[in-house]
Order: sequence, then structure tokens, then C-alpha cells
Amino acid sequence: MPEIGSTNIVLPMKPLGVVFDMDGLLFDTEALYRDAMIQTAAALGHNMPVSLYLDTIGLSAEATRMLLRGRFGDAFDLAQFWERASAQFATMATTELRLKPGVVNLLDLLDGMGLPSAIATSSQHHDVQRNLDRHGLRDRFPTVVAFGDYDHGKPHPAPFLTAASRLGIAPQYCLALEDSHNGVRSASSAGMMTVMVPDLLPPTEEMKTLCVGIARCLHEVTTALNGRRT
Repeated sequence: MPEIGSTNIVLPMKPLGVVFDMDGLLFDTEALYRDAMIQTAAALGHNMPVSLYLDTIGLSAEATRMLLRGRFGDAFDLAQFWERASAQFATMATTELRLKPGVVNLLDLLDGMGLPSAIATSSQHHDVQRNLDRHGLRDRFPTVVAFGDYDHGKPHPAPFLTAASRLGIAPQYCLALEDSHNGVRSASSAGMMTVMVPDLLPPTEEMKTLCVGIARCLHEVTTALNGRRT
């Protein structure tokens, strides 16, 4: 069972491709979404505890809507909430959207190894491209699987299975990188070698069972891949 923080993540084989989550894995967006949603809920007269936000991480938009409706009731104006929370996030992201440590180094290594990469996310395509463009990474991810590209969102395996199909690589030969519990469940059930790089959610015993490794940051993933060059 992998331990968090181990610099000795051992991949069972050299992957033929790598599939990245986006929010909380490539970009430090989860804290921004958290603050935007909590502030918006308060402005609408509702209390959103941090624990409720954490329950939404890795879920599809529809699953998140169902969760919020269950908490705040059918009268809760979800359309207004999403519009205002999205606007608040966009304002914060203009100056606060940051790459997670180790992203560029890992992408450079993948290029050097000739390994293709993809994104599998619950976010909308326009959000993915906005984030990539702000850090000049659009060309680094020619394959993007986002909301609308699959029938079932995470924790269902469909997002990662779709990414593997578009890469033309069998799922068991793909390395999946995730920060959320639902994302790990999705990638693992797709049959991928899964490494969790925790962001706001700590690894649980379930996560350790589903993953081949749990890393403190993407630099540790780079180290593990370097050990699997052949």
C-alpha cells in the first residue's frame, strides 16, 4: 500500500501515455472555486461549509447541482448561484490562477520520452482552454476530454476511458494523475495506473488501495517516470 510523500513511487510498467486531471492537479484552482462558491452562497443568504464544497470536488456539474439542491432545497436558485460563482471565480483567476509545482518539468520529461498526454476533466472545454492559454500550455495538451465528451462524469470511468480511446492507448498502459477521491475512483476503475497528488483532499485508506502511488507533488511523479524510462 503506497504511503503519501514517498519518493519511491514504483510504477508497475512504463506507461505509454499520461492522462491528467485539471483542477487541483495542473492548476491551483480548487481553493479559488471554494472561495467563490462559499462567498456566493453567503451573498444569497446560505451557509456553505467547507465540508460541503469538499464533497463537490471531482464531481460532474450535474452531480454538484444535485448535491447543492439536496442541501439548500428545491427553491435554491441554482442558475443564479452558478452565474455569480463563475463570475467571482473568473475575477479571482485573472490574478490568482497558478500552475501547480512541477507541471512544466513533467511535461518536458514526457516530451523527451515521447509519451503523449491528455486531460480528463469535469470542467467545460472553454474553462480548460482559458486556463491553458493563461500559462501558454494549449499546445502541450492536444487531447482534451471535458464535460460533454462522455455520458457519465467522475467517479464513473467514462472520462478516463474516453481519454485513453482518443490517445489510442489501452487504459492499462496509461498513467492517470488525480488529486480528488472521485477522480482516483474514476481512473482506477478505468484500469489505469493511478497516482494521487493530493490538493484539498487528503488520501484515505481507500485511495491508497486504488493507487500505485501517492505523491506530494508532480516533481515526485517526474522522479517515478525517470525510473521507468525503459
